[in-house]
Amino acid sequence: MKIVLVTGANKGIGFETAKQLAQLGHFVFIGCRDKNLGQQAVDKLHGLGLTNTEAIEIDITKVETITAARKIIETKSNCLDILINNAGILGTVPQPAATTSIEEIRRIFDTNFFGTIQVTQELIPLLQKSPAGRIVNVTSDLSSLTLHNDPTWKYYPFKSAGYGVSKTALNGYTVMLAFGLKDTNIKVNAVNPGHTATDFNNYRGDKTPDQTAGVIVKCATIDHDGPTGKLFNAEGEMPW
Repeated sequence: MKIVLVTGANKGIGFETAKQLAQLGHFVFIGCRDKNLGQQAVDKLHGLGLTNTEAIEIDITKVETITAARKIIETKSNCLDILINNAGILGTVPQPAATTSIEEIRRIFDTNFFGTIQVTQELIPLLQKSPAGRIVNVTSDLSSLTLHNDPTWKYYPFKSAGYGVSKTALNGYTVMLAFGLKDTNIKVNAVNPGHTATDFNNYRGDKTPDQTAGVIVKCATIDHDGPTGKLFNAEGEMPW
């Protein structure tokens, strides 16, 4: 049984990802800023017979909660096998590059970029103790600079100086981290789940969480010969 942490797992794609990993027989920590909301999510999973789940309080913008979460994981296991960096915020939209305030951009980056790095660096020692550590950074369609320069792309008009750029930065961190860990047992990839209907986007997506979570789960469970330092969506490898 593998030990898993999914951040932002009390709802939406994070919840469905946690559910699918628990269905595979792994023990899943349901990471959530609000412990009560996390426990509600766990209660739902227990109601489905997935008792191999536990709520864990973690606010990825607060170092003390990240450290506390790491200590809780250590009481359950001497290692962490899978880290799904799913927690993120959209910010106030629209986010035009010329007028979005630096304060708003910083707020978005604090969660989507710096917060994710804080979690990852705190947990790398536990992932290194796993025989097959896996890190999945959940990114976005709007992270691809290649696609943003293609006028025929369906999301071409949707430019966001905060959210999209923070996910582009996360993609870059994924590449750098994968290189830094290339001689270890850890594989690091970024996954774009696609435009999913959740409260994150007022349910405007054209896919459901159970569909898009499958892409994350697939990447989180790749074998020894699987890729590292890549960006994927449901169709396969994406351009940076």
